[in-house]
Amino acid sequence: MNNIFELSMGRVLDKIMDYEAGHLSNEEIISLFQELVDSGLAGQLQGSYGRTAATLIKRGLVHPKKGGTK
Repeated sequence: MNNIFELSMGRVLDKIMDYEAGHLSNEEIISLFQELVDSGLAGQLQGSYGRTAATLIKRGLVHPKKGGTK
């Protein structure tokens, strides 16, 4: 793996851990889920992430991935 990918994944994992611990603001949660949708990870993580992403998309807080179905 290249270093940029590893750094990006490490940053996303840190954000996920902060989310799970309840340490993110609403704005940070929206940013995290936008990143998860854009990367395709929202649908690959446990079901609650996909459901939360779908809810945020329905509410217009997160935008669907370009070229995606959500």
